[in-house]
Amino acid sequence: MKVYTWWFDLPLYSLVPFITERLMLETDFENEARNSETMRKLVNNEPSLRGRVYVPPVYPELSSKRVLTTEWIEGVRLWDKEALTAPWLGGYGRGSMGVHGARLDPPDMEAVRRELRENPNSQKLKPDRTEWRGRRGKGGLGVSTKEVMTTMIDLFAAQIFKWGVVHCDPHPGNIFIRRLPNGLPELVLIDHGLYVYMSDKFRREYGMFWKALMTFDNKKIGEITREWGIKAADLFASATLLRPYEGGDQQLQKGMLNALDDSKSASEKHYEMQKRMKQGIRDVLADEDKWPKELIFIGRNMRIVQGNNAYMGSPVNRVKMMGEWASRSMFQDPNLPLRQRVINIWEHLLFKAVLFMSDVAFYFFRLKQLLGRGGGMEDEVEARLKSVAKDFGVELQHDVFEG
Repeated sequence: MKVYTWWFDLPLYSLVPFITERLMLETDFENEARNSETMRKLVNNEPSLRGRVYVPPVYPELSSKRVLTTEWIEGVRLWDKEALTAPWLGGYGRGSMGVHGARLDPPDMEAVRRELRENPNSQKLKPDRTEWRGRRGKGGLGVSTKEVMTTMIDLFAAQIFKWGVVHCDPHPGNIFIRRLPNGLPELVLIDHGLYVYMSDKFRREYGMFWKALMTFDNKKIGEITREWGIKAADLFASATLLRPYEGGDQQLQKGMLNALDDSKSASEKHYEMQKRMKQGIRDVLADEDKWPKELIFIGRNMRIVQGNNAYMGSPVNRVKMMGEWASRSMFQDPNLPLRQRVINIWEHLLFKAVLFMSDVAFYFFRLKQLLGRGGGMEDEVEARLKSVAKDFGVELQHDVFEG
């Protein structure tokens, strides 16, 4: 970061203290235990997520700053799409978690200690429960990828827009899927070391910003980005949506077209794009004192979730779902005055009508995907992002986020 700041004149070194603090906290298992318990309570108190999401409890008597002990989880990792979708062979009315499909009871800690003293290599602490795969071991959970991704986006949207408590490392290795007795998937979230906590003010502003992006409310976008010390509203809007922002004054697109003018040589085009990229970064980080550092890791969360949705075949309209949660949080916030919440309910109903156009685009790409004429909506977004980034002289490598 010092090299970028000194040699390339990019104001990035100011981000180092915040990033360093987060990464150091990730190695502190007492901090992770607190985050885990906080998220467990939030999920259990959220009617729309209770029974769909599970956070394993931590056993504090067997944990410390350097050791974290949680409930043992039997599940399929998100990246094992074949096991998630293969036919269910575990029997009617049974789930994948235990012999009878019921959630396993937390272990008796005294019995655990006694077992470890008598037999340090005991397999009782790590049982083999794979009967749901069937006799030939070829069965799967038989769950819908659409249900899995709907649950995932509901969870992370609630974290960002409703609670302001955000798990920032949701790569496929940190998400297990289990089958409930009713045949629906249950998402199990682990690895709670990397979190950011948003202030109520910033959480509300971020929700309003997302809502403004979906309705092309450029005045509101300008107000909020100025409050955050950001000059390049269009560029930041594109980075937030993970696709080129179609509203605003189109300065980003105009600048690119100017830089890529066919009358210029290849070296001139490259120089112009590099210059625009550096100026764009300076404009996004225009006022380092105002700039919310939490955006670094919130952006990471969204980028990984977008990648997860793409990996699953883009079964859900992620952008629309995020926008709905952003709008819904405006009237569900108990700290807002009643009159403002009533106004927000009316605005939410109007907003849902606007989101219809987002569904039109989603189903257009879905139809192309089913006909074998291209990828899903997330694949199209990824292709456009890579194209824009390449014009700026940047090669996107999503694999680094996959864990």
